Order: sequence, then structure tokens, then C-alpha cells
Amino acid sequence: MSKILIIEDETSIAELERDYLEINGFSAELAGNGEEGLRRAVSENFDLILLDLMLPGMDGFEICKTIRKTKDIPILMVSARKEDIDKIRGLGLGADDYIVKPFSPSELVARVKAHLARYNRLVNRQDASDEIHIRGLHIQKSARKVFINGLEKIFTAKEFDLLVFLAENPNYVFSKDHLFERIWDIDSMGDISTVTVHIRKIREKIEANPSEPQFIETVWGAGYRFKA
Repeated sequence: MSKILIIEDETSIAELERDYLEINGFSAELAGNGEEGLRRAVSENFDLILLDLMLPGMDGFEICKTIRKTKDIPILMVSARKEDIDKIRGLGLGADDYIVKPFSPSELVARVKAHLARYNRLVNRQDASDEIHIRGLHIQKSARKVFINGLEKIFTAKEFDLLVFLAENPNYVFSKDHLFERIWDIDSMGDISTVTVHIRKIREKIEANPSEPQFIETVWGAGYRFKA
């Protein structure tokens, strides 16, 4: 269940927003002023924030700006002010949407659902791009971890970088020179035979039979190819 923080000083409006959101399957909590809203927004975990623009103590612009320093969850700014300059400023400070009062509860719920769905798609896409799954091989790029059939294998920095590069570019043949320049830097001084050594070490860790590799193939006279 998605958890929403409503930062709104008008009790009747805040309770109406909460009721409609809860009817539609959301969990909603209220903060009646800017200071409380900001404190809860940055210290607690919410999936979306409904932020009134005009609040006692601290306005919505300042709250939005501060939240955006640490969190990227959807922020929907709510205001009775229709001026374009306020919309532009709010969106420029990081708000995802700007809703003008009065609005229908159904419109509010629809916008909340749309922004949550969009945010979840983006998060899932980022999570997916951070990991590589090919047969029994599982690479976690941010954590710099490699698993083969569920068993973690320890890689040096260059071994890991070389494996990721090949796995992210499957079915292409890369020469030793290209791989050396890509992984060890184009201006590096050294022997390209280090590529061969690293390929051998990688195979020993991920291949069931390194002499008959199923992941990293040797293309004689050309280089290496990762078989997807």
C-alpha cells in the first residue's frame, strides 16, 4: 500500500484528501504546518507528498526545495493560486505536478495514481539496468558483485570491469587492443596480453569448463565475444 504525506494547514481540505485517497486504497497521513511537514518528509518514508503552497511558518516552495536535496519521490504541489509564475517556480524547484484548487477528488486521485505509476516504472527500470542476468550468471553493477548459479565469485576491479563491458555488449567481437584501451584506458602503457590473462581468470570463475567456454568465446584472429 502506497503511503502518502499530506502537508496542508486547512483541516477540512486535508481530511477530504485523506478520505478519498484511503477509499482508493492508499495510506495517508497529515501534517498541519510547514515545519512538521518538512520534518516528517525528510525523516520518514513516504511514496508521494501532497504539498500545499501557502503554509504557516514555511511555504511550499521552501519545503519542496529542501525535500529535493535528499529525496526523489513524487511531489504534487497544491495551491489556490493560478498564476503561471507560481507553477513555473514550483516545477522548477522539483515538484512533479501543480494542482489548482478547487479540484475534484477524482482528479486528485487520478494524478496521484499516475505519478506513482510513473515513478515505479522509473525505479524498476533503474533497478533492472543495474543488474545483468544471463543464464546462471548474475552481475550486480552497483554492488560490484558477481554470482554464478547463486554462488558469489570474487573479482578484481579490472576483471569485473572487463566482464561487465563484454556482458553489456553481447554477440559483438572485440579485439584485444579495443578491450585494453576500453578497460585500461586508451592512454595506458602496457602489454595487451594482460587482456588474455584477465579473460582466462574470468573464465575460471564463471565457466563450468574454462577450456570449453559458454560465456566468453575466443574468435581466432579477431578477439573475444560474449555469448548471450
